[in-house]
Amino acid sequence: MKHFKKHLPKMFKLKNQLTITQFVLLISLLNFLFFHFPFYVFVFENVDYKSLNGIVLIASLIILMLLVNSLVFYLVFFLSRFVGKFLLVLFFSINAIAVYFINTYSVIIDENMIGNVLNTNYQESSSFFSIKLILYIILFGVIPGIYIIKVKIINVTLRRFIITTSLALLFILTLVFANGSNWLWIDKNSKTLGGLAMPWSYTVNFSLFYIHKHKANEKQILLPNATIKDNSKSVVVLVIGESARSENFSLYGYKKNTNPLLSKTTNLFHFNATSCATYTTAGVKCILEHTNSDKLYEILPNYLYRNNVEVIWRTTNWGEPPVHIKNYQTRDALTSNCKGGGCNYDEILLSGLKEQIVASKKNKILVVLHTSTSHGPTYNKKYPPQFESFKPVCNSVELGNCSQTELINAYDNTIVYTDYILSELIKNLKQLPDYNSAMIFVSDHGESLGENNLFMHGLPLSIAPKEQYDIPFIVWVSDGSKQLKPNQTLTQNHVFHSVLNFLNIQSPVYNEEMNIFK
Repeated sequence: MKHFKKHLPKMFKLKNQLTITQFVLLISLLNFLFFHFPFYVFVFENVDYKSLNGIVLIASLIILMLLVNSLVFYLVFFLSRFVGKFLLVLFFSINAIAVYFINTYSVIIDENMIGNVLNTNYQESSSFFSIKLILYIILFGVIPGIYIIKVKIINVTLRRFIITTSLALLFILTLVFANGSNWLWIDKNSKTLGGLAMPWSYTVNFSLFYIHKHKANEKQILLPNATIKDNSKSVVVLVIGESARSENFSLYGYKKNTNPLLSKTTNLFHFNATSCATYTTAGVKCILEHTNSDKLYEILPNYLYRNNVEVIWRTTNWGEPPVHIKNYQTRDALTSNCKGGGCNYDEILLSGLKEQIVASKKNKILVVLHTSTSHGPTYNKKYPPQFESFKPVCNSVELGNCSQTELINAYDNTIVYTDYILSELIKNLKQLPDYNSAMIFVSDHGESLGENNLFMHGLPLSIAPKEQYDIPFIVWVSDGSKQLKPNQTLTQNHVFHSVLNFLNIQSPVYNEEMNIFK
């Protein structure tokens, strides 16, 4: 017993002292176990895991995951143990947060999702706070991080490093070529696989996001000059919805009456439509541009403002392309002149709007209202209490903890509130008899509400369910102004050309086929 006690401290010390090879293998294994369950759930759901080829593919992906991570960590730690420890602690912490969102909201951490994260603000990000998120960070980030900091790592010689690295690379290449028959499957699903592999999902896509953003934002491509063809007074109010899916509008046949006011409004039309993307930045860009493109063409408000049209932008949201106009008003700017409980919600966008239109010295006016009404996960906080038409509602940011009924009720209440806002806007426009008026409501994208265990939005369009891209396209026109074509399915790009047509603005980029008015 005395002999055992004498050597106990030394035995304990050995547990905190590892060679660099042992350490990177251990860390790679922990990274695999903690953060890659969603990765392999996707693999198992999309391959025949009972077939020989499926077994080979799954086994190869497991080995490759462990080996590639080990090799990268091995290289970093051989060069600098301090830098290696810093990066690993950072990776485990971010991995924990990323996997929480993947498990809770079924998101994929691809380039689009990185854009969503970087374009959010405190108000939106704070709505995702939960005890479960803190537990993820502590269990999978802080505790492993403490061990990583404390462990003593013994380096190897340059000769041993070269031999180990060469053998690992050779084995990886052998595995890759042994799966030649599976390359097509891997390539087809590479975006999803890459978006679930930690920590490479966010490190690689973070870099790609800024590379593409820098390239796109070098300078906006100006469109050819436009000409205003008459002096009649015309105003178009474009309302950009947030996360509104057409499936939950009673105008589109939904069984619950979520449009009690709009359904009774004359001169109101609704069309089936699809979004260009499933996230805000790309959806808003598509609504405002003349064609769906990766290039940064001059967007509608900038274009009209440059061509002598009065443009007013009011927003409670974010994520739009750069807007270069004089009258750009955020929630903070609107709050000072707003009174009443509605000022805490999206109806603040209507405060003083009619007076601002009348005060304009120009005959052609475009108003853009960028709402945030149906953005999750806190649907129940997006509308005043009197609009809680459907109960019970989901009160948790962890949407999977709510029943399907509670979740849909909370979301449907945001649609009821949207119905009210649009109805009030139309009332205001009716009080402008000197103007030909139009209201166009189109959402940036749709929303998943637990269907197939998916929540919110942001999946790549190629694999996204219809709930994330089937959107409402609702149009109201004043008496005697315009008639509408018998349009079928519309896209977000129809907005640009329809606004030009209604305001009677001639432009070389105008496309009559993309115009909804006769």
